[in-house]
Amino acid sequence: MLFNSIPFAIFLPIVYLIYWSIGARRFKIQNFMLILASYVFYGWWDWRFLSLIFISSLVDYVVGGRMDRSTNQSTRKILLLISIFVNLGILGFFKYFNFFIDSFACLLGTFGLQANMPTLRIILPVGISFYTFQTLSYTIDIYREKIKSTGDPIAFFAFVSFFPQLVAGPIERAKSLLPQFTQVRQFDDSNARDGVRQMLWGFFKKMVVADNLAPHVEFIFENYATLDSITLFLGVFFFALQIYCDFSGYSDIAIGIARLFGFSLMRNFAFPYFSRDIAEFWRRWHISLSSWFRDYVYIPLGGSYVGKWQRIRNIIITFTVSGFWHGANWTFVIWGLLNGLYYIPIMLKEKQKRYTDTIAPGRLFPGIREAGAILLTFLLALLAWVFFRADSLSHAFGYLGQFFRMPFTGSGYSDYLRPLCLAIIPLVIEWLQRDKQHGLEISLLPLVVRWMIYAIVCFGILLFGSFGFQQFIYFQF
Repeated sequence: MLFNSIPFAIFLPIVYLIYWSIGARRFKIQNFMLILASYVFYGWWDWRFLSLIFISSLVDYVVGGRMDRSTNQSTRKILLLISIFVNLGILGFFKYFNFFIDSFACLLGTFGLQANMPTLRIILPVGISFYTFQTLSYTIDIYREKIKSTGDPIAFFAFVSFFPQLVAGPIERAKSLLPQFTQVRQFDDSNARDGVRQMLWGFFKKMVVADNLAPHVEFIFENYATLDSITLFLGVFFFALQIYCDFSGYSDIAIGIARLFGFSLMRNFAFPYFSRDIAEFWRRWHISLSSWFRDYVYIPLGGSYVGKWQRIRNIIITFTVSGFWHGANWTFVIWGLLNGLYYIPIMLKEKQKRYTDTIAPGRLFPGIREAGAILLTFLLALLAWVFFRADSLSHAFGYLGQFFRMPFTGSGYSDYLRPLCLAIIPLVIEWLQRDKQHGLEISLLPLVVRWMIYAIVCFGILLFGSFGFQQFIYFQF
């Protein structure tokens, strides 16, 4: 079920009314109701894939409980390996089976060997990468003795399947979200109102900006061989804003919906295109995934507490695996590797955390040096986005080759004026709101001004929004 669809517009208020009519003190019944609602929400695409969520939830609930009760380290390690094997086994089969088969066949081909390898028509379950990582963090944290297992299966199944963030995050940790299912949740009017504001901003970014940029991105990337360098630059610029508004728009909607039900989800985007270096960018972009790989891949490898070459190795592995998480295509691997290469010089100079503050606080414009740092970081991100968006490595290198080979023609750009304005709108608004949690956090403004802004945003959605109910980009990951 899509957030930007008629079925969801009917589904949400029904679930919301039933949920709060149950009564806050009967939170266990509320949890059970949320499981049913979440399974309906997910099963709307394909009910058969509900079995995968159920299996993942059941295995990790049982493994977590037994691991917590065991004092034998070998037994605990075997239980953790069972959780990892089941979860990554399911993920690997559905997401990477054909990728490895095709890659192996290509490898044999380079040695002149012909191989008829089996391939399957496997449908990728929506959101499998997200809920797999979420439930894995539960068993890993129990193994590390950072959290205790829960004895409430209903709360755990609700934690895994919670519908607002089930299919595209944020990827929540058990230590922060699971306790919220084991306690009374009181309705908070101010929290709910801000949740609606954040949802509204998310819908604007998705339906007005991302969905209107999508056809222009599609056209430019498909016809890159016939276009000039300025148009190609616009293509990747539009994609950078498309994927940001699409994905952060989903996160805003998810966080806002969760607040309606009395839950607090972690922030997933913190205005990443205002970053002053790549290290800051990755603290602001897809925060739940970046922190997941930091805690469960980078730090176990040794993190920064090893020698220089080991640190470089750890960075390359972490970013490459992060790229591979996004999809079974070498383009994603190169995208991750490229970001890792960007990060290494900053890491070697030990300047990863030099930018942790809000840029240009109290000022309308950044300084020249700050602006230059933001521009350079954004251009590096654009270069990497070419690989992320391309269908293949040959497509990506062809796009870049055409960009550097084809001169500026000086005409034919009028068709891109409207999408360019749409792309700039969220940048301007979020720059003005860069010390806030989201673009419509305006509760301190006078009431009349607030309602004028809400009316403008709603009017913008009605006038310019795409109502074709396009899927969110990250559903494919």
